[in-house]
Amino acid sequence: MTAAAVFAAVFIALYIAHSVGDHWVQSSHQAAHKGENDRNPGQSSRAGRIACTMHVLGLTITKGIALAAVVLVLDLPVTVTGVVAGLGIDAATHWWADRRSTLAWLAKVTGKTEFLSLGTPANPAHPVNAEGGYAPTLGTGAYALDQSFHHLFLGVAALLIAAL
Repeated sequence: MTAAAVFAAVFIALYIAHSVGDHWVQSSHQAAHKGENDRNPGQSSRAGRIACTMHVLGLTITKGIALAAVVLVLDLPVTVTGVVAGLGIDAATHWWADRRSTLAWLAKVTGKTEFLSLGTPANPAHPVNAEGGYAPTLGTGAYALDQSFHHLFLGVAALLIAAL
């Protein structure tokens, strides 16, 4: 089996598991609190770090289960070193991005602040309801930037798993 085939199978497994782990496994509490930090009044950095850590733990377990299933069923030639490196870089970068202020900083330094606020009241073109008030939507720039960042590192993780 070629490394390219292993990469493709591993990436697909990680991508599916990412979607399940980020949306179904993550608790509402984790989603609401993982970005809390001391820069915002009334928020606890410790509580935010714990919520984010628990989210990433559940997410990584989900990815590990999906990866193990694909490796066993397809008899993929992967190494423990590759799996540990791949899932490790994925978990670390996911935690970093999900602390929210970090991804907002990255958006700022790359000129994506306006896109980050797309779909929220902070954006001048935010969606409105019939009365002219804010109409909440899941289609935000922050969500798109978050997911694309995670997808980048799913690719890096799959590459490490396939190559090491």
